[in-house]
Amino acid sequence: MRLHEALNVQRGDVVAFTGAGGKTSAMVRLGRELATQDLRVLATTTTRIATSELEQFPHTVHWQSNLLQGKRELATLLDKKRLVFVYQEIRGDKVIGLPSESISRLVDEMNADLLLVEADGSRRLPLKAPRLHEPVIPQDTTLLVPVAGLDALGMPFDETTVYNPEPIFERYGFPLGQPIQPAWLAQIVRDEQIGLKALPPTARVVVLLNKAGEGLSRGRARRIAQIILASPKINAVAIGAMQAKNPVFEVQRRVGVIILAAGLSSRMGGHPKALLKWGRHTVIETIVNTLVPFRLPEIVVVTGYKSGQVASTLQNSPVKIAFNPQFKVGEMLSSLQVGLKTMSSDIDACMVMMGDQPQIRAKLIRQILNLYAEGKGSIIAPMYQGQRGHPILIQRRHWPDILDLPFGSAPRDAINRNPVYTFPVDNDSILRDIDTPEQYAAEKRLAGLE
Repeated sequence: MRLHEALNVQRGDVVAFTGAGGKTSAMVRLGRELATQDLRVLATTTTRIATSELEQFPHTVHWQSNLLQGKRELATLLDKKRLVFVYQEIRGDKVIGLPSESISRLVDEMNADLLLVEADGSRRLPLKAPRLHEPVIPQDTTLLVPVAGLDALGMPFDETTVYNPEPIFERYGFPLGQPIQPAWLAQIVRDEQIGLKALPPTARVVVLLNKAGEGLSRGRARRIAQIILASPKINAVAIGAMQAKNPVFEVQRRVGVIILAAGLSSRMGGHPKALLKWGRHTVIETIVNTLVPFRLPEIVVVTGYKSGQVASTLQNSPVKIAFNPQFKVGEMLSSLQVGLKTMSSDIDACMVMMGDQPQIRAKLIRQILNLYAEGKGSIIAPMYQGQRGHPILIQRRHWPDILDLPFGSAPRDAINRNPVYTFPVDNDSILRDIDTPEQYAAEKRLAGLE
């Protein structure tokens, strides 16, 4: 995935990079990507960068007091080079950037499509806490990208790894000299006085975890992202390596789950399917217990028939109960609409699960979450022998289409208007549910419960 896709950069954005562990590399990478999209990109810094880093930019311009009066010259440079870095002066081996007050003038008077700003310094260390005068984030910033290097993990928590570690020690008491833990890194990045210091109130935030690896390293990065996303101020966490061909491996966002458990269970003789025994637990408890280890931000269980009993069964589970008053006549659509309306506003996508599929395994849940993080699609579903099944993941931008469907419609009427990314699975569990006593008995035998 390319960086501008992961950050969802739009024409007119002012993008500020803070933190440590690859800010300049990320800014250059983003600028070059945008330039290839035929966009005109100005870049600068409100602090200082090494003179050697100027070589990464196609063209650089020395700031002069009359530069803005010479807009035609800069416009010509942008037309020709597409990516131009503007600086104030060079002192020794450091390039001094522009005063923050000049950024507003650049935004207002230059006809660039985007402005990229390195708004922090870190002496090339992978992690940092800002000093009193840092970071210098322009108030016009629309997108803040706090950066952290995952190569800090396991390294000593001291000044050899962390730029200005004292504020972190004073705030959290992490023992000096001890190996940096994943939870420490997450806490530093999401802290409003450290990683999010001076955040402009209207800017969206996408954290960049740089220098990610594969295997266990990727798993740790995902766990760090989950902790970071506990902050409501952060929209997403990109995981990648700026030196790689495709610099972003995945983007972690808040994904909730809607479990549809409102049906009348008429073919089960009126016994609520959600409350059928499944080993030591009920069917609905088994489904919820499969989800809990993923530490998802929100699980909504939509109830209807025997709602009180289902809610009582789940009273100690980390779920939100939503009652569907139309459960007798509304079919699946009305329950899904209730679930979507119940989801918190910061949820980016929801995974829809049926309340009578206790056989769904954690491996399948992980596959769907990973495919979404990798940007495979905005609607993702498993498929067995040409048939699409559940769970299905639906990004928020598709929710209005489902909410607008009239009575008597089915969710697929909205879903099928859009591309659906499907992936094959090796068994039909995604298609099977429990509608009759015979199906219930057969599912228990398959699960080894009889």
